Amino acid sequence: MNSTNQASHKEKQYNSCLELKKKQNLTRLGSMSSWAWHDDPKRLTWLLARYKFVAKMLSGYGSALEIGCADAFASRIVRQEVKNLSVIDFDPLFIDDVNERMDPKWNFSAHVHDILDGPFSSGNFDAAFSLDVIEHIPTQQEHLFVENIRSSLSKNGVLIIGTPSLESQVHASEHSRLGHVNCKTAPDWHALLGKYFHNIFNFSMNDELVHTGYHKMAQYLIFLCTNRKDIF
Repeated sequence: MNSTNQASHKEKQYNSCLELKKKQNLTRLGSMSSWAWHDDPKRLTWLLARYKFVAKMLSGYGSALEIGCADAFASRIVRQEVKNLSVIDFDPLFIDDVNERMDPKWNFSAHVHDILDGPFSSGNFDAAFSLDVIEHIPTQQEHLFVENIRSSLSKNGVLIIGTPSLESQVHASEHSRLGHVNCKTAPDWHALLGKYFHNIFNFSMNDELVHTGYHKMAQYLIFLCTNRKDIF
């Protein structure tokens, strides 16, 4: 018998893989993650590492909001650690893709919303995060972007922002640079976020490693913001 037609694996613990495939087919990558897997597979390792960091920081939180989720392929990692997750994106095609692939076991809500148009469910979220988005926001709208996220948070809400470093852009692909209209140094981002939050904790990231090293040598920057300012 051809091995592809066997009713079970030679090691029985792997039969759960067959059972899941029969029950609901194999998990499909999202539109953006599928493109990354096609174009440069290692990029998915960086993506998953960033979401794992967010998940660990927000573990046990009641409600979290992701701003600019794209295909939300990695958002499940955060959903695993929080009680409720909502994701938003301004592109309806991405949200349609998210909802088409939604797994009941890891269910979360996905909505079309442009955060530049206003807060999302004002003041209801314990935490918010936005990865690889703020560098796509024109400089003249960056304050509106952060202000509307802050207004989506509860009084003690936490915000995590992740963005490529300015120094990394000389090495960025042409495809990436097309959308990166607003890259800054770590101190410049810190100053902006400091207008809206009392405490800003800076992290650096190189490939999958998150650390507290020298920001000018980082490929990626992560800012953990706490204690929002309501008057500034």
